[in-house]
Amino acid sequence: MIPVTGFEGAKVAVLGLGRSGLAAARALRAGGADPLVWDDSAAARETAGREGFPLVDPLKAGALDGVAAMTVSPGIAHLYPDPHPAIMAAWAAGVPVDNDVGLFFRSLAAGDWDRHVTPPRVIAVTGSNGKSTTAALIHHCLTEAGLPAQLAGNIGVGVLDIEPPEDGEVIVLELSSYQIDLARALTPDVAVFTNLTPDHLDRHGGMGGYFAAKRRLFAEGGPDRAVIGVDEKEGRYLANQLAEGPGDGRLIRVSATSKLTGPGWDVTARKGWLSETRKGRQAASIDLRGVRGLPGVHNHQNACCAYGALRALGIAPRVIETAFQSFGGLPHRSQIVGERNGVLFVNDSKATNVDAAAKALAAFPRVRWICGGLEKEGGLDGLKPVLGSVSKAYVIGREAEGFALKLGDLPVEVCTDMAIAVARAAAEAEPGETVLLAPAAASFDQYDNFEQRGQDFMDQVAKVLAG
Repeated sequence: MIPVTGFEGAKVAVLGLGRSGLAAARALRAGGADPLVWDDSAAARETAGREGFPLVDPLKAGALDGVAAMTVSPGIAHLYPDPHPAIMAAWAAGVPVDNDVGLFFRSLAAGDWDRHVTPPRVIAVTGSNGKSTTAALIHHCLTEAGLPAQLAGNIGVGVLDIEPPEDGEVIVLELSSYQIDLARALTPDVAVFTNLTPDHLDRHGGMGGYFAAKRRLFAEGGPDRAVIGVDEKEGRYLANQLAEGPGDGRLIRVSATSKLTGPGWDVTARKGWLSETRKGRQAASIDLRGVRGLPGVHNHQNACCAYGALRALGIAPRVIETAFQSFGGLPHRSQIVGERNGVLFVNDSKATNVDAAAKALAAFPRVRWICGGLEKEGGLDGLKPVLGSVSKAYVIGREAEGFALKLGDLPVEVCTDMAIAVARAAAEAEPGETVLLAPAAASFDQYDNFEQRGQDFMDQVAKVLAG
């Protein structure tokens, strides 16, 4: 645990008592604060009460009197589409609102930090797609290189649940737009921006607000090094804003779609080859085509972002290349589940939006595609350029028929549930094809989360492979 400092003897309101909220309450108490906790869920309040935390409804008269700050869980809306009433009460009372990420950064270097010969460092990764894989890949490479490292944030454990870092340790954080937007302190040593595509627009008041939230990671404290994906205009804008000149060595540009030129520090992936160039000269290259844990152009972009962050720490290219080969990928993200008679089964349940699904489809030459679920804003038109690789779609979800109608002339079978979809796709798949779960939709019509949906896919594939 990272004890939260700066609130010794002070009352701090904690709103939201899920994983991050309870961790914040514990860390505040460990740092000497007096946390007053609340959640709209009675079950969550009961859990916190069993740990001895005082339950105080921030909307009650006088509840925020003498409160020094409020920390808010990321799932609670703090501005759009409408702020939670308790947050508006904090505003009215003049109580500063923060979150666990802000508390983490303000507390990380407190205490006996001077005992470190080599101070610990923080790599923070954000973006619309690929941030989980990128963060996990960085962490994997660090541990393979023999460096102490911890992985936390939107992946793994909460930011305040990690152990106090040891000498020379690297903390790798995956941070969502929700986490970045509200944090009052953001001071990573290396910050990574993978890409930007429309997502969570209701929580940020549109695309501009969504990008503004991501951009705060690079603006609030200013990282020593920034790794920026420049395949979208927002990334190119951000890179330009951060650079002091054409050859600024603090900026590493990343592209998986075009060759970057100029005197700066660039990492690109083209035709399966990662290439690092500095001052116009190639410094290193890695063949990504044989790395099974990183299939497709989108994963090659993730590899470039991870490579840039690792090179910013001084990790040698050959050490990174060796570590890439042993990376097994993340569950539910281009995860190879099995293979039979030349047919590959791949679980990408995390592909919950059209852009992520399109990238998953583009990673394989011939696909039996399992898709469907709770459709997000924007429709399915973004999938059209990659549907040429799809032999047939097998649609699941409560609205499977409506989803299927939006796939145009593509051969489609309405299966509704996962068991039927996997059985039909496996029966019809031919050698060289991939049975791919890439839903292009949220899971909440049939499952609690994308992990549960992905597990169902894996369970059904296991039955097919055993049969």
